[in-house]
Amino acid sequence: MVRVLLADDQTLVRAGFRVLLERTEDVEVVGEAADGAQALARARATRPDVVLMDVRMPVMDGLEATRRIVADDRLTGVRVVVLTTFELDEYVFAALRAGASGFLLKDIDPDDLRAAVRVVAAGDALLSPRVTRRLIDEFTAQPARRAAAPERLRVLTDREREVMALVGAGLSNDEIAARLVLSPATAKTHVSRAMVKLHVRDRAQLVVLAYETGLVVPGRT
Repeated sequence: MVRVLLADDQTLVRAGFRVLLERTEDVEVVGEAADGAQALARARATRPDVVLMDVRMPVMDGLEATRRIVADDRLTGVRVVVLTTFELDEYVFAALRAGASGFLLKDIDPDDLRAAVRVVAAGDALLSPRVTRRLIDEFTAQPARRAAAPERLRVLTDREREVMALVGAGLSNDEIAARLVLSPATAKTHVSRAMVKLHVRDRAQLVVLAYETGLVVPGRT
């Protein structure tokens, strides 16, 4: 059973997500929060598998709540997915840097929402393709944001760097395997080793680092 906490300052939004998720046999909504401070407190109280987190909320916004959840040793294993709209690209990138495992648009289809919750609970990152392109363009248009030194990637083998670049380009493990003529299991191993060596918590963080270090540049493969 996947345990989910809903954090959004709009009652109707929370109610809508609750109805959709409670119709799913393997998902349980364990609580709701109307602001970031409540989200943090209820995450500590209920220990959900996934927090669906809005960005703009009173008292404490979703970005700060995400940072605190990810940094809290008591909440190890709790994963945050940010809920967003097209207008919040910069907030989404900040959320990924804060440790979120991905982001979803609020107008997501019900079946996609259920699948997304399962994917994140299983330990994978979730990047909505409808906004990933805009997010990347926004970030890379301002080179000053690249704070991570390329030297950080020296711990990787050539193959691991190649795989990381493909992850940053949005390819799945199966697609990476096909591109590099590897088995899916081998591709997954390379991704996992890169994450361990770079001390990133999941695939979303690996994507962020690929762009911050300049390993991936929009328009190039």
